Amino acid sequence: MNEGISALLAKAEKSLSAAQILATEGHHGFAASRAYYSMFYVAEALLASLGKAYSSHGGVIGAFGREFAKSGRLNAKLHRWLIDAQDIRNVGDYGVGRDVSAEQAKEVISQAQEFIAVGKDYLENAKNKEP
Repeated sequence: MNEGISALLAKAEKSLSAAQILATEGHHGFAASRAYYSMFYVAEALLASLGKAYSSHGGVIGAFGREFAKSGRLNAKLHRWLIDAQDIRNVGDYGVGRDVSAEQAKEVISQAQEFIAVGKDYLENAKNKEP
């Protein structure tokens, strides 16, 4: 696993930790946003493992869907979680008069935990298959 991929995974773990702290403090919108970013960083790392990089959230999410969900490399639910988490993140970051509930934040954090675990497992297995 190259340095860039390792750095993205570390960033994902830190973002998840921040999400958990924010949720504990009752900052549900910001917690959901950090949880989304943890998934986003893992998606970037997975795409980087294929030699691909994108400059926008939409580019990363779309490519993740093509390369990992539709191809069957990973469970398609991960792509759905990433899309839904971005929607919730948009409410948390930009929504005025709309809030992210504690339950929504908890769900996105739980999904982010699984997303990270699956991504790390995939990358570790890919590394072990290298010649």
